[in-house]
Amino acid sequence: MMKRTVKILLLLVLSSALISGCNTARGMGEDIRSLGNAISHAAS
Repeated sequence: MMKRTVKILLLLVLSSALISGCNTARGMGEDIRSLGNAISHAAS
């Protein structure tokens, strides 16, 4: 059940990042960093 929740959370984060988009390389780096933080928090 926990793995399913993490997968859903990851899918939501990825889709929201793609929908919102990032206009600069700096923005993309910040998006990737926030995605990494979300994965770390979900895993712990």
